[in-house]
Amino acid sequence: MDIKDFIAISGQSGLYKLVSQGKNILIAENLETSQRIPVHTSSHVSSMEEIAVFTETEDVPLKEVFAAIHQKADGKTILNPKHSTNDQIKDYFAEVLPAYDRSKVYISDMKKIFTWYNILVSSNKIDDWTVTKPEEETKTDDAS
Repeated sequence: MDIKDFIAISGQSGLYKLVSQGKNILIAENLETSQRIPVHTSSHVSSMEEIAVFTETEDVPLKEVFAAIHQKADGKTILNPKHSTNDQIKDYFAEVLPAYDRSKVYISDMKKIFTWYNILVSSNKIDDWTVTKPEEETKTDDAS
């Protein structure tokens, strides 16, 4: 399963897996509850593949941020944003992505990223795409 299969729906908490799509509707499954819901065209849907984090130099795709968190956390869940202080969240995020743009990346963004990461780990959806994809790209770049 690839990161493009996961979506965030505006107005809905949690993270969803895209199950099916029709002419004017998507069917999404909540990763925590496995409940399927219809998502109408009026809803704002963001694919995890489309999301990036601002840094001082260039935007870093969310996939790479998840990979960095996965490596630092050794594949386990990380601090719960609901039970952590803003300083703890900022410090952890700075360890994972030291060059993040502090004027553009808000604490609410960090909380969402950490929450999404924990959902993916808890539902066993983080797999090869977090670890092997960046290494494969590096091997391809080295061969050039």
